[in-house]
Amino acid sequence: MHPTVVLIINFLMSLSLLIVLHELGHFIPARLFKIRVEKFYLFFDIKYSLFKKKIGDTVYGIGWLPLGGYVKISGMIDESMDKEQMAQEPKEWEFRSKPAWQRLIIMLGGVFVNVVVGFFIYIMLFYANGSNKATGSDYKFGFGIPPVLEEIGFEQGDQVLLVNGDTINIAQNLINRMVFRDVASVTVLRNGNPVNISIPEDIGNRVFEADIMGPLEPRFPFEVSEVAQGTKADSIGLQPGMTIVEMAGYPIKYNSDYTYAINHKITDSIPFVIKYQDKNGVVESKTIDFKNNKERILGFRKKPTADYLTTTEVEYSFAESVNLGVSHGYWTMHDYIVQFKYVFTKKGASQLGGFGTIAKLYPDTWDWTKFWERTAWISFVLAIMNILPIPALDGGHVTFLLYEMITGRKPGDKFLEKAQIIGIVILLGLMLYANGNDLFKALFN
Repeated sequence: MHPTVVLIINFLMSLSLLIVLHELGHFIPARLFKIRVEKFYLFFDIKYSLFKKKIGDTVYGIGWLPLGGYVKISGMIDESMDKEQMAQEPKEWEFRSKPAWQRLIIMLGGVFVNVVVGFFIYIMLFYANGSNKATGSDYKFGFGIPPVLEEIGFEQGDQVLLVNGDTINIAQNLINRMVFRDVASVTVLRNGNPVNISIPEDIGNRVFEADIMGPLEPRFPFEVSEVAQGTKADSIGLQPGMTIVEMAGYPIKYNSDYTYAINHKITDSIPFVIKYQDKNGVVESKTIDFKNNKERILGFRKKPTADYLTTTEVEYSFAESVNLGVSHGYWTMHDYIVQFKYVFTKKGASQLGGFGTIAKLYPDTWDWTKFWERTAWISFVLAIMNILPIPALDGGHVTFLLYEMITGRKPGDKFLEKAQIIGIVILLGLMLYANGNDLFKALFN
């Protein structure tokens, strides 16, 4: 099966599961409080349903537009905008006839389920798979260091040992820790000696503006293993077994040196010299450029020529898995919430992605561990996005209910209808913008 098809199936499976569970979070308490639920839909059924069946008072169905799902609760101002129903006298089995505390539980139900599902998946992943730990000293040649970290005292080959005095189990994740959490100091092993580096308060903004979000690159000596035909590497005569020794005057000893040179020593329109050495030690030089190669891809694969990483597999009891799963889920939500301060910048807004960006997070092979990891993450994302105080989202309804409970005054139906329309317009605008970013990147990047 083509990788793209597998990716799409993974995405739709995960999305469908999370939508159904989210809507059950609204449906179940509504039924417990004896409120009539008229529809329960996976995806939206604008003028057409792929499937529908009425059981009792509820029509269960699958719509054709995979942008979410919904439950239509009687007597509630929602995206259905059923003004005819709302114009009639309230019935005892309608949402608007119930106490505010019951309505609040119903509106929080979907978010609650998404949070619980995220925690549950992480707990079970730790219990079933354990984890692989790789501390800084496990990386024999250390890490490649981007310029923004060199500026504050890091050096190429540093092995990350401690963050704020505590061991970091996955040393590669240092940059994310700096961006999303308060990091005051990092201790590295350099030439066999521990070195303490003070981290400036604005490191998160520096890293974000430098666009180096992601794991640190482990260093290893390498040689060319494969060369793709018709590529720049093929045209200059690179062959398996050769080693690259210099690019644009920058010496290459490790894979991270190559990455550093590609990203920071080369300008697309300016020719540069690449030097490489064959198995007999003969060095050749070629002048090339990346004028018509914006991704700066030479077209070869790297093969490590030495063991560079030792990982430790750790298994956990169920009690340990619960503790780790809850902790991991908490920090997942924390980091996602913190990233909003970067989203509301010019650079952050340009990086907003829609369904295409989300879909690419899923594996394009049948890897169930990665599938469930992504599903847990998206479940937390859905919870956080839905609780935002925007009309038309669960958070908007919760905001108005809290106002009613605090003041004792219920917002009028006309006000709620207008707020719902405004919320829908805002959401549609954000959706168009985010997916427009995806389309722009696909066409021009």
